[in-house]
Amino acid sequence: MLRWTFTIFLCVIVLSASLPWLQKIGLGRLPGDVRFRLFGREYVLPFASTILLSLAALVIGKLL
Repeated sequence: MLRWTFTIFLCVIVLSASLPWLQKIGLGRLPGDVRFRLFGREYVLPFASTILLSLAALVIGKLL
């Protein structure tokens, strides 16, 4: 359980950093992604995008 929590946390960090490029293809704007403004700065927590990409990586890993 701890391993999956760490994996999802790491994916959230990576997706948050690469969000400007991923928004061009539609990731980061899914219904489960959270966006909010605080003190004039926008924060994004891409939970749904993280789960989607994790599932895609799992399927690719199982096929290889």
